[in-house]
Amino acid sequence: MNANEFRKLALGFPEAAEASHMGHPDFRVGGKIFATLGPKEEWGMVKLTPQQQLSFLQAQPEAFKPAAGAWGRRGATIVTLRKAKKSLVKEAMNMAWHNTAPTRLVQESTHE
Repeated sequence: MNANEFRKLALGFPEAAEASHMGHPDFRVGGKIFATLGPKEEWGMVKLTPQQQLSFLQAQPEAFKPAAGAWGRRGATIVTLRKAKKSLVKEAMNMAWHNTAPTRLVQESTHE
């Protein structure tokens, strides 16, 4: 997995848009961040729940780790891109989008 693949995954979700936050790319839905790329684009972050985060930490501990501090305890999960399995990143990104998207959009996407 690389930064371009991460970006393409993120932008593939309904109404996803790329913006910038603190000098690096982020991906939003409904104006809220669901994923980011780190400043050097070597890692990404996906906004999971703590329980979802735990499943990815167990599935591939060399690629997934909690973000620092309170963000990580709330589920923000760092993904080391070069070590991550694309299938797991895709699954995590899907969860992050669903966790963040407006209810209307989530319901619309399940009926397609």
